[in-house]
Amino acid sequence: MFLDPVYFLFIAPAVLLAIYAQVRVKSTYHEASQIPTRGGLTGAEAARRLLDADGLTNVRVEPVDGFLSDHYDPRSETLRLSPDVFEGRSLAAVGIAAHEAGHALQKAHHYGPLAIRNGLVPLASTGSQISFVLFSIGLVLSAASGLGRAMLLASIALFTISVLFQLVNLPVEFDASRRAKLVLVQNGIISADELQPVNRVLSAAALTYVAATLSAIMQLLYFLWRAGLLSSRRD
Repeated sequence: MFLDPVYFLFIAPAVLLAIYAQVRVKSTYHEASQIPTRGGLTGAEAARRLLDADGLTNVRVEPVDGFLSDHYDPRSETLRLSPDVFEGRSLAAVGIAAHEAGHALQKAHHYGPLAIRNGLVPLASTGSQISFVLFSIGLVLSAASGLGRAMLLASIALFTISVLFQLVNLPVEFDASRRAKLVLVQNGIISADELQPVNRVLSAAALTYVAATLSAIMQLLYFLWRAGLLSSRRD
């Protein structure tokens, strides 16, 4: 499958967007990391203040290794921040920390798409891995055979779950950024005129999720094409 030049034609737009998004994330993060917040809080302190202001004293804030490896774990109620964000006192640090805190706020306020996304995580992860195996076997057996056809259809059904996950994930990430910018100002961590660099960082990060979604959609379209479901084509 991955030696098929048509596959690369399908995913090329997503790959180009992903490359652009990564460049944008690094450049905007670097710029905003050079701008200290007037309030002087670190990313960890900002996240702690936002969580406590919403009564989420049970959510822990911990450091985690890696560059921009920040994430919120809803199972353990833990917000994990990369070293530069955890200790940083820049607009980039507090913006990213607030975004991750935004996910904790989503859970606390029963934001529907977050619950759906969290429910899809294990299915999407396992389904994506299995789908590629089934699809490859289905191609070897040939879509013209009954077993091959069944495997191709099963792989498409499983991979569709991954696409659904990505589609649901988009509003979750956009909403977390919206909440982040709102609560940062509301809680006096930054002023309104400091929002622009934060907005640039979070908007650039959002592009990575758009690229991931586009990649999943284009791979699904490739699966459908190879299975002959987008045309009269049959292998």
